[in-house]
Amino acid sequence: MNTAEYYVLNFEEVRRRSIIIWKCLPDEFHNWKSDKDAESFIEVIRHVLECERLFHARIINRGILTNYISPWKGRPIINLEDELKFAKPFRNEFLSMVRSFSEKDLDSIEIIGKEKTRTRKLGDYLLRAAYHESVHAGQFLSNLRTLHIDRPYIWD
Repeated sequence: MNTAEYYVLNFEEVRRRSIIIWKCLPDEFHNWKSDKDAESFIEVIRHVLECERLFHARIINRGILTNYISPWKGRPIINLEDELKFAKPFRNEFLSMVRSFSEKDLDSIEIIGKEKTRTRKLGDYLLRAAYHESVHAGQFLSNLRTLHIDRPYIWD
């Protein structure tokens, strides 16, 4: 395996575990929020899927996003399966892009931060993208615990 394939493996494993967690949520809790300012469970799922597309766009544009419009803009949230189905082609494009990066790309391509005060190497940026989803998986698990909903075992 080359380095880019390890990045893809990491993205695939994080997503596989996220889906296991997401699928254990009973339908009646999709709109539950931990507080009035929080996103609901289903909104967190949308956020994770939508942000991956945003990370993709930032990588393509080396961080500069002036006219980005999310493919999810104005799209109603229906359910988990619909969200995953809609995100699948974007996910495939993203993973294909990651597979295409060479060792040199991962270490030399720079992504400008949204505040334009800091740049990150592409390899670092990709790890942060996967970490973003992992953080939300942890929040999701914590909220399941709060609601006394059985949490899946994801540590296989």
